[in-house]
Amino acid sequence: MRVVSVDATAPVVLVQARTRDEGPARRTGCGITSDRVHSRYVRHLADRAIGGRAVRIGLSVRRLYCQNPACPKVTFAEQIDGLTVRYQRRTPLLQKLVEAVGVLLAGRGGARLLGLLSAPLSRTSVLFQLMRVPLPTVVTPRVLGVDDFALYAEVYGTLLVDGDTRLPITLWEGRDAASLAAWLREHPGVKVVCRDGSLTYRQGIANGAPHALQISDRFHLWQGLSRRVQDVAAAHRSCLTAAVLPSAEHEASRPPPDAGPSLETTRAGQHAKRLFEAVREHADTGRSISAIARELGLNRRTVHKYARASSWQEVVRRPRLRPPTALTPYLDYLRQRWDEGEHSATILHQELVAKGYCGHYQRVKVAVSSWRDGALAPQARAPSPLQIARWIITPPERRHLDAAERLRLLFAHCPELTHVHELVREFAAMLDQRNATGLPGWLEKLATCGHPTLAGLAKGIREDQDAVIQGITTPYSSGMNEGRVTDVKLQKRIMAGRAGVPLLRQRVVLIAHLRLHGSSRTTSPC
Repeated sequence: MRVVSVDATAPVVLVQARTRDEGPARRTGCGITSDRVHSRYVRHLADRAIGGRAVRIGLSVRRLYCQNPACPKVTFAEQIDGLTVRYQRRTPLLQKLVEAVGVLLAGRGGARLLGLLSAPLSRTSVLFQLMRVPLPTVVTPRVLGVDDFALYAEVYGTLLVDGDTRLPITLWEGRDAASLAAWLREHPGVKVVCRDGSLTYRQGIANGAPHALQISDRFHLWQGLSRRVQDVAAAHRSCLTAAVLPSAEHEASRPPPDAGPSLETTRAGQHAKRLFEAVREHADTGRSISAIARELGLNRRTVHKYARASSWQEVVRRPRLRPPTALTPYLDYLRQRWDEGEHSATILHQELVAKGYCGHYQRVKVAVSSWRDGALAPQARAPSPLQIARWIITPPERRHLDAAERLRLLFAHCPELTHVHELVREFAAMLDQRNATGLPGWLEKLATCGHPTLAGLAKGIREDQDAVIQGITTPYSSGMNEGRVTDVKLQKRIMAGRAGVPLLRQRVVLIAHLRLHGSSRTTSPC
């Protein structure tokens, strides 16, 4: 084709062009070429903006006779590769931009961005173009991930993920076994299925792909055990007060404010003393700084600082001296009036103003608040069952020194939680070593430990023991499922939670392929 004229004086750049008169054109439908011209007509195309100004192309194209007798079409219009598409009033370049914006931002957000790009389009038109984008062809995966997600209140959906490519395949509303079984029958060839402990998905996989290997994910196993540990800790709530460190207990007396607390009675001093003793105890064994840091769960620089110190007083965090304030010259008088029995901050402030004090009343109130009876440090609270569960499930080498000391006090007072801790560490060793030979014995201990919640967990694992063993011993997991469920929630929030299942499926699947393959492959099946 050749450009006839360009008008850049208007807000919209107008380009007039026409195709050449010579040469045959190929029929899009039947593929037969023809050079018999019927007539000409002008197509109006929108193109991507130039310099922030919209572009319109007036393209004069030929209409030719179709010379294929078997073709139902008598005439056809010639197409220009890279510029025109049948029944399209946008160039392929602008169409790809509209589709990419729709995939990334959906309706309202996409319409706002296209307006800034000088390609205005309504939100409904953006969604219409988005729904026209063909989804990638579904290839039966070798490893399939199945998980549920919340669509609305009390309404759930099912998401399928390819375990090899980690890309979403499809999603639908509901989490029943029949729908999953039907999909598996339509796509035979799945070898491995990663799922959670759901009985519904277990039945659906057994009905739709009976020869597939089912994997009960390690994350969900560990999560279920963690919740049961929290229930056990809640049942022993009266024992949790034993986890309060003696150094944090409420003191019966407090030193005078002008004397200042000694380092040994401050929380910073006691913390530094505990760390110094722990580091010196490990350093005397000849271990390296890195090994001690891993053992105590501390930073390597912190361990190095305590190992070099000759006493804990050298590394204690000392309080910074506060600069003098407008109240500093009147502190002696303020203390004298307090000892005489005047404990009203308002009256004390008025007396200081009469003596020339120009500061605010709030500063006087803060200064005398520490002198009042009962203005002592608050009583340290016992840890919650959730905190205890977190400390128990955390590996000993990664626990903070404070948490390790509290657990030691708690276990000395509560043998039941000590037994639960041993069971948790035994199961963690099976997961770390990928060895499930001790699982039957561990389940027997779990069932006979005397806690109904742990006995219920043992019963549930026994019913799905084959999948649990595969989850422990094989490298497969449903981590890709959890990541894609998070992505589904993100897309729902972008659309303010109003997206229906077809639109949500379109965006979740296409945006994953767009991130992987780039915007150039948005419109082509992957």
